[in-house]
Amino acid sequence: MSPDDSTVLFEKAPPSLRKGELRQFAAGLSLRVGKGRPFACVIQNDAALRRLNRNFLQHDYATDVLSFPSGERKGSLGDIAISIDRARVQARQFGHSLATELRILMLHGLLHLKGFDHETDGGKMQRSETRWRREFGLPLGLIERTESGNAL
Repeated sequence: MSPDDSTVLFEKAPPSLRKGELRQFAAGLSLRVGKGRPFACVIQNDAALRRLNRNFLQHDYATDVLSFPSGERKGSLGDIAISIDRARVQARQFGHSLATELRILMLHGLLHLKGFDHETDGGKMQRSETRWRREFGLPLGLIERTESGNAL
């Protein structure tokens, strides 16, 4: 498997979204952050994320990103689901493009696939997210936004 095996699927992408650029970003994440291991990312609406959140985590609400690690030592890291509805709202709130917000969410989801957990790891995930978002030229990440009181 190669980073090019990473894929980004869209339930319904807005015409202005450059899907190829997001797929290239996913390949870069796979190569650099995932150390060459691919992953799949599906971008859906709030209703789909709410169903996934309820079915897998018993939380009955929509969320911005969910990660489903494969649990394998080799091959695919797993799957990421992102709500395009949440991403739109958050992009407006933080003053950047929808594509930028999708990249932020994808990075966050990938770190979870790699086993990070910002709720229990004493800041390890936050440090990694900060490092990678800077390398990729991304604005504040999810953890930093939450800690600064700017989360939705």
